[in-house]
Amino acid sequence: MDKLEQAKSKLLLEHPFFGSIATNLELQVNNNIFAVNYKGDTLEYNSEYFDALKIEEIETILANAAMQQALYHQERSSKRVESLWREASEYAINAILAQNGFVMHPLAKYNESYQGLYAEEIYHLLLNDYQPPEQEEQEKPQKEQLIEDSDYNLLLEQIIQKIKQQDKLPKGIERLLKSAKKSQISWQELLYRYINSHAKIDYKMFPSNKKHLYRGVALPSINSDELKIAIAIDTSASISEEQLNSFLGEVEAIMQNFQHYQIELIECDYKIQNTTRLAPLEPIISSATGGGGTDFRPVFEYLENLGEDFKFLLYFSDADGVFPKQEPNIETLWVLTKEVSTPFGEKIILEQ
Repeated sequence: MDKLEQAKSKLLLEHPFFGSIATNLELQVNNNIFAVNYKGDTLEYNSEYFDALKIEEIETILANAAMQQALYHQERSSKRVESLWREASEYAINAILAQNGFVMHPLAKYNESYQGLYAEEIYHLLLNDYQPPEQEEQEKPQKEQLIEDSDYNLLLEQIIQKIKQQDKLPKGIERLLKSAKKSQISWQELLYRYINSHAKIDYKMFPSNKKHLYRGVALPSINSDELKIAIAIDTSASISEEQLNSFLGEVEAIMQNFQHYQIELIECDYKIQNTTRLAPLEPIISSATGGGGTDFRPVFEYLENLGEDFKFLLYFSDADGVFPKQEPNIETLWVLTKEVSTPFGEKIILEQ
């Protein structure tokens, strides 16, 4: 208990944002579990496991439990497999905690490859490797629960009041806070569900993630078959600079999620302004030119003339332009700034 109290005090002193939220936690010993369990406002922990931990590692557990509570992660499980959703939530939060200098305990769900991802995105990466237990009744998705806007806004107001004395939020927190208010299936989740359906993902121990090997902890690394796709970005006058940056940001996120890929990036308004072949570790260099009308036909003509076997085309746009008269051969997913009908392909609406 002394070690736990020291960890709580240290968390408040060194990380007041997380510490102030953690003051609302109820701590409960449960030696029937292996390590820790997050249950709403309650953090259950094995006292023998805590005995073996350093104070800094207990700090991390407290911070993770606080953010599980603050971000309504249990309520956001929606119709997902609950155990996988819990894992994804821990991975998402621990990635943020690591960014802010927290020390991971030996059994922490942490993988640096998940840096910058929402829990929804991580969930679908984990789902690719999920095998339901054969001997037990298959785990059923949880009943959908919606978070009332008034409850969420009240929570954010309380958090903001607690950190008014601070110069800025912890690294990565703004993005994480915004994700909590998203609908049960966010547009990012739909996007990654679509991409993952075309890319085989494996988790392998060799080569392992080397970050924690010095402590005798081996974490899996992500491996995947090469993802070969085309991505088109609408650079016409109807696309704002903010929307354009959002498009490019999502391309960067896709590049971070896959180790092996080839992406043909095409920037087009009424004509193709720039094309770039992106390979791993190469930065995006956008021409950001255009500003004219919108014609989608040049992109499809370009890909047909290129004659390569792309798995699909992602087209970021507002869909306000000229479409081909006939449906192209390439499978197309429109990622749109607003709800507009398209003559072919699937679509996802960006949440602004």
